[in-house]
Amino acid sequence: MLASYRPLFEVPGARVFISGGMIARSAGSMFAVSVVAMVSARTGSYETAGAVVAVGMVSLALFAPFLGRLVDRYGQRRIAIPFFLWSGFWAVMTVLTSLRGWPTWLLFITFPLCGAIPNLGTMARARWSHIFADDPRNLHSAMSFEQVMEEVTFVIGPVLAIWLSTTLFPEAGFAFATLAYAVGVLVFISARSTEPPVVPHHERPTEHAHTVPGLVPLAFIMVMTGAIFGVNEVVTLAVSQEAGAASAAGAILALYAVGSAGAGLVFGHVSHGRNLVKLLMVGTLGMAVLELPVLFASNLWALAGLMLVAGMATAPTLITTMNLIERIVPRAQLNEGMTIVLTGLIVGIAAGSAVSGAVVDRVGAQHGYWVAIIAGSFAFVMALGTRAFLTRRELHNLR
Repeated sequence: MLASYRPLFEVPGARVFISGGMIARSAGSMFAVSVVAMVSARTGSYETAGAVVAVGMVSLALFAPFLGRLVDRYGQRRIAIPFFLWSGFWAVMTVLTSLRGWPTWLLFITFPLCGAIPNLGTMARARWSHIFADDPRNLHSAMSFEQVMEEVTFVIGPVLAIWLSTTLFPEAGFAFATLAYAVGVLVFISARSTEPPVVPHHERPTEHAHTVPGLVPLAFIMVMTGAIFGVNEVVTLAVSQEAGAASAAGAILALYAVGSAGAGLVFGHVSHGRNLVKLLMVGTLGMAVLELPVLFASNLWALAGLMLVAGMATAPTLITTMNLIERIVPRAQLNEGMTIVLTGLIVGIAAGSAVSGAVVDRVGAQHGYWVAIIAGSFAFVMALGTRAFLTRRELHNLR
């Protein structure tokens, strides 16, 4: 099975951007849960913590399509560097606001302004699409590998973030994530040989990528998928703290990511050539069904085991979605198209964090998982409702 992924590492320069992407995305997976831990520790309110994360994710979602289009037009390096410096400045201001006890409302300004940075995951996938443009099998493996790598970062990131924030000081996780993200981005953009060339302006479509038929339904499905992630981060931390073991939340979230990564690794090996729309329907249904038992976890050990199983549908769903996007979006708009759909994921994380934070404060910690189950159900309904249309789009672009 692992032999399917070996050709990726044989591409000259690929190991550099893979390493940089791994570092940066591990740091990226720390930010949301770090903010929850930081704000809830300083204010005592999960609702406030969830709201700060929600506003930050909405800001990231608003910036993302614009920056994705700039990357397509001018290249990854030319756009990433200046916006990385901007984002880093506001990350430092976020840490200072919390550390020095400045008014909480400032976090609703500083944290959202961190979000003005191009999406590293879409830039990595654009590189693979360029490298394996004429090799569908290896491109499928590359897209699967990217999702598995993102899941692995969610094994590393939340555990480290919560450990730092709960054992050192509340801002420690966020501060470390900022530094690690800086290192990862610099390593990633140093791999210039794998950066895809810019399509000449006169050869580019005049419309924005969101007008591509099929992209909006996929973005909506990603909103619901992101909501599951946001819910799990906030609610798992709240359940763990309620049980008197706040630091266990990171390990539980890591097991969710382990389940997803393991399923994604197998899925990438066996799913090439299968009907993508049917795979999307199965994946979205699985996200709802596998999350349901989490409601009945009687202790943190049971919760950990159930979260491991619950994660097994997410990576296959995300891999399938990315493969559908690569199939239906013009190459000159690939970064923008992927960014729009992953923006849906970000919006969903924001909504899931905010709604579940309110549920935790008003109803009780474990009831917050209902939000994830409802989100997964909506994703399945959308996949079911658009299956005929997406199938026509997939077949049309295979011709």
